Amino acid sequence: MEVSMYSREDKLRAIELFIKYDFSPQSVINELGYPCRGSLYNWYEEYLANGNDIPDINPYRHYSEGLKRVAVDHYFEHGKCLSRTCRALGYPSKELLAAWIDELEPGRRKANRTHRGFEDDDRENAVVRLVTRKESAQSIADDIGVKRATLYNWKRKLLGEEAPSTMPGKRQDMTIEELEAMKAALEADIDKLELKRAVLEGTVELLGKGQGAEPRMLTNREKTILAESLRPAHKLKDLLEAVGLAKDSHRYQMAAMARPDKYADLRIRICEIFHDSRGRYGYRRIHSVLRAEGITVSEKVVSRIMAEEDLRACRPKKRRYSSYKGEISDAPENLVKRNFHADAPNVIWLTDITEFSIPAGKVYLSPIVDCFDGKVVASTMSTSPNAELVNTMLDDAAATLRDGEHPIGHNDRGCHYRWPGWIERCGRYGITRSMSRKGCSPDNSAMEGFFGRLKVEFFYGRDWKGWSIERFMEALGDYINWYNEKRVKVSLGGLSPSQYRRSLGFAA
Repeated sequence: MEVSMYSREDKLRAIELFIKYDFSPQSVINELGYPCRGSLYNWYEEYLANGNDIPDINPYRHYSEGLKRVAVDHYFEHGKCLSRTCRALGYPSKELLAAWIDELEPGRRKANRTHRGFEDDDRENAVVRLVTRKESAQSIADDIGVKRATLYNWKRKLLGEEAPSTMPGKRQDMTIEELEAMKAALEADIDKLELKRAVLEGTVELLGKGQGAEPRMLTNREKTILAESLRPAHKLKDLLEAVGLAKDSHRYQMAAMARPDKYADLRIRICEIFHDSRGRYGYRRIHSVLRAEGITVSEKVVSRIMAEEDLRACRPKKRRYSSYKGEISDAPENLVKRNFHADAPNVIWLTDITEFSIPAGKVYLSPIVDCFDGKVVASTMSTSPNAELVNTMLDDAAATLRDGEHPIGHNDRGCHYRWPGWIERCGRYGITRSMSRKGCSPDNSAMEGFFGRLKVEFFYGRDWKGWSIERFMEALGDYINWYNEKRVKVSLGGLSPSQYRRSLGFAA
């Protein structure tokens, strides 16, 4: 007996629409979202057979409470398997038994998954249990909640077998030769499963691919490395078939890997440059350093070698600190208008404040950057983002100006640049104030870019536990000095800001 998930009212509503829409089942389904066509036709026949009505039938009325309790107890005492209980007792249907369990013991029924809900590991384990023949196929199917035929479908897909014409059943009076043949077939199946698992594990562990990576999508070189690593335990022919690599391709890759590395010296130099920059350089900057040293090589080669050596530069994160405290004074006009180019030093200066949070506390950095070459003209650090932080920085930067130099000082709308001390100093040093629009970070994007590079190359990805505030400030000062003196910029022809100024005859 089938237990319907729809009430009498649901069925009557569907039938009324079915009649209203000229017996079009699709129109009913489109409006209600239920049922399927077959159920709708069955409901209509039941409706006509009962004098244009649907009787409200209790599906449990043919079974006493005692019989229901016997069936539910058998379910829990014999492995929580619906099929096993129905076969043993001869009643009821699996659907009705499930309804009884939910009624008498709510929340305790084992929810069987369909074969689509199983992970690859679950299927492989089930197939291993099947081919080892330590338990019957039916008991395995009952245990994991699928049909017996599903197990054999998994087996054929995993082992690449063709579907048999009949389902294997019990065999009696088998000869020794037949038993030996069956044993050999089972051992071959187990070997295939072990090979498949070894290839998948090697793809993840040896080659560093992600979970679920497909071995056949690897490069020929990676397939060759994987196959060679598994050769002691498996035949080469089986390995090449498992990874999808032709024998000639394997032979070519083996010969290529046996040849001397023509980039051996270059590889060493790239690693040295990367580590000297403390992991801050990507392939473009490393290429610029190599070019400055007279080494001719393409960026593509540098990128490939870095990938092979697993040299990865840091990646940026979002900055959080904001010094904006509202419109506390009149804002000057934006004179820069996102044109962050200057033809000479001390023409356009940019400034802002950024925050570093480490276990020992917070550190605030206030630098001035010259748009001519990106050099940090002056910088101050403090544990508090106060007026002294920015005012001292401006005093230090102004001390580098020569007679007749009056730069534009551009910043965001932070409160530090609207306090009397900052405004008075700008007037005293002849610095023309310029300010971004409210809430418009692109108006000061060159400064944001400097902070991004600073945090990627210096701050992110490092463990700052155990560092004192003083030690952190010293390391930050060392980075800024390295940034000015040694860090190459592609836009400056592979030179640092100080080197670039010296090459043009400006005092560094």
